[in-house]
Amino acid sequence: MPAFWDLVIRAGRVFCPLTGLDGPGGVAVRAGRIAEAGNSARGPARQVLDFPDGLLLPGLVDIHAHPARGESKYGIDPDLHLLPRGVTTVLSQGDAGANNWTAYRTGVIEASRTRVRMAINLSRAGESRTGGCFERLEDADAESCVRTIEENGSLIWGIAVNTSPVCCGPNDPDEILARALAAAERTGRPLLFGSRRHPDRPLAAQLRQLRPGDVVTYCFHGEAEGLLREGRVREEVWAARERGVLFDVGHGMASFRFEVAEAAIGQGFCPDTVSSDQYLRHAGLVPPHDLARTMSKLIAAGMPEKEAFRRVTLRPAEVLGLSNEIGSLARGCCADLTVLRWNPRAGPLRDTSGIERPGGCWEATLTVRGGQTIGKAGGNRE
Repeated sequence: MPAFWDLVIRAGRVFCPLTGLDGPGGVAVRAGRIAEAGNSARGPARQVLDFPDGLLLPGLVDIHAHPARGESKYGIDPDLHLLPRGVTTVLSQGDAGANNWTAYRTGVIEASRTRVRMAINLSRAGESRTGGCFERLEDADAESCVRTIEENGSLIWGIAVNTSPVCCGPNDPDEILARALAAAERTGRPLLFGSRRHPDRPLAAQLRQLRPGDVVTYCFHGEAEGLLREGRVREEVWAARERGVLFDVGHGMASFRFEVAEAAIGQGFCPDTVSSDQYLRHAGLVPPHDLARTMSKLIAAGMPEKEAFRRVTLRPAEVLGLSNEIGSLARGCCADLTVLRWNPRAGPLRDTSGIERPGGCWEATLTVRGGQTIGKAGGNRE
């Protein structure tokens, strides 16, 4: 019988936050698009992969990481460090600014199998220099930022600005945020915002300046002026969410504390998106740091599993304006897929202060990007 599909992947559990699929089944792919999903995904195919103990999701979307190939001091090759670990789409958090955007677009966005989008750094130097990106106030160049966005359209999702002391040095963080907001208003772009995290600037004053659609990253850090006050989610945080401000994890090396995440989730405050902030210092870590492990930590902190799956697939796709293309298993969407397996013997789930929680971890075993499998599949082949 001639092949009807290019690829069929079957799994013990297929989950789609948009269509409601949640159970055994599969996904059929034809011409790089999702043709069928669920029990109807069967029939002859050129390639069939079977994962009876796997979880099949839309390709993971990491809304805060550092894909780069020399353009950024934080950069990791997305096709080596992100794509094989289940991330098919990634947003760069400020790896390039106006001065090195052209090289970044050519060397990373256009040269990667991974789908890469940019939150362009307000700093015209991006993250190409040692030290903080805003240590030279003149680098916080709204005019250059606006011009670059206007010339490059949808590849640049928004503007990255981090007002922490390590980024701003001696300069006024309020001035830097004001310049970022001015550029964002002129271009109609959202901010990916790293707050001050210092007693010299109340979080409430920072949140009041943000607009619907702006994203506060590093939301579960344990430093000053964080999400919590005396163990409770701050009223100003609830008010910002009510206005449409979004909150993202941005785990990284210093921005995830179990005690903060557990308290917030226990009070009904889940992050809008779960992101890894995976960058160069994570390379070679054992156990490895990636988006699937970050998601597993949120589940360990009390986030319902289905909500965690949604916040690494459909929700970040919506935030990026790409939900018609990625983030679900809806018929006609790009065939970006991830198969995860639960590893009950994985290394400990550890936060950035060294605190651990028991439990296993979701780990990627197959990635499909535009209908093409990445690396070793690890499933049973027919």
